[in-house]
Amino acid sequence: MQVNITGHHVELTDALRDYVNEKLTRVERHYDNITTVQVTLSVEKERQSAACTLHAAGADLHAEAQENDMYAAIDALADKLDRQLVKHKEKAQARAQGAGAR
Repeated sequence: MQVNITGHHVELTDALRDYVNEKLTRVERHYDNITTVQVTLSVEKERQSAACTLHAAGADLHAEAQENDMYAAIDALADKLDRQLVKHKEKAQARAQGAGAR
């Protein structure tokens, strides 16, 4: 999994990079066919925001989160991506098994 982290009006420290990578490894547990991840951290006035575009086999997922704290925004972003990946995986498994006779 290739991870690209960029910052907009924010200095990307090693602590922020490590925190993002730690959260993305948690997301990767649910779906191992992730190819690239683009994460953008930004500060707009007093709002800290994190956005992510994730390219996986069969899906391109996007999520955004805004909080007062950058770490909280990253947590919320990871939770949103986690839910989206689980939903995508369940849909893919249901399609593979077939809907059955109706």
